[in-house]
Amino acid sequence: MPEIRLVMPGSTLSTDMGGVSFCNVFLIEGERRILFDSSHVGRRRALLSKLGDLGVSPADIDAQVLSHAHWDHVQNIDLFQHAPLLVHGRERSYVRDPHHNDFATPPWTEAILDLMDIREVGEGFEVMPGCRVIELPGHSAGSIGLEVETDDGLCIISGDAVRAADAALSRRATLIFWNEEQADASVRRVADSGAIIYPGHDRPFRIRDGEAHYTMDYPITVNGAPGVTFDADPPPAQRWVMPGIEDQRLDAPAAGA
Repeated sequence: MPEIRLVMPGSTLSTDMGGVSFCNVFLIEGERRILFDSSHVGRRRALLSKLGDLGVSPADIDAQVLSHAHWDHVQNIDLFQHAPLLVHGRERSYVRDPHHNDFATPPWTEAILDLMDIREVGEGFEVMPGCRVIELPGHSAGSIGLEVETDDGLCIISGDAVRAADAALSRRATLIFWNEEQADASVRRVADSGAIIYPGHDRPFRIRDGEAHYTMDYPITVNGAPGVTFDADPPPAQRWVMPGIEDQRLDAPAAGA
């Protein structure tokens, strides 16, 4: 059965000067080696180092899965230009003309994707035995995840469709750039699955008795600088919906079609 290995941890770390946006990067090893997301260029050296710690070079990656094309998930895909990039057709279409309020999809995103050998995939696409695509739209137009059958049971790698455990527990998306109804439905799909959830910016967890039970822990050390202070009791994450979201349209087929 495939095995999911953590390459780089994600975090919901934030500041009053903007988001840090560390997404999880996962390696799924089975009949093939699949990299799920690749994070941003500020983590490029760390990504190469952590892959090396796992005994993996960029050339060993057989394919990449891009959960969605936001800046903090997409900027290192060019390290693996030999490997097909699996992305949903709606996401591919959206980046050609992102909404002007979409700070997570700058206009240069299309230029990055144009470097790659893109394979458009959708619901049920088998990446390899025991590993298939699921559509989780709403956070973005074409967000996707993976269902992975492992020795520990069914796992879902959700990307930012489920950004962190608080979204799964509340059954409501916290950051929405495309469609509120679809985003909440995607959260419910993952939360109700009974699977181990590998979220976009939090530790893997199971939901039991209405609580998140983390399956692993990982520390992130913040290297301070003059003037840095730490808030030990930050406010809970608030739901944010992009202004103008109701005006968006795509010519590509709807998710699930």
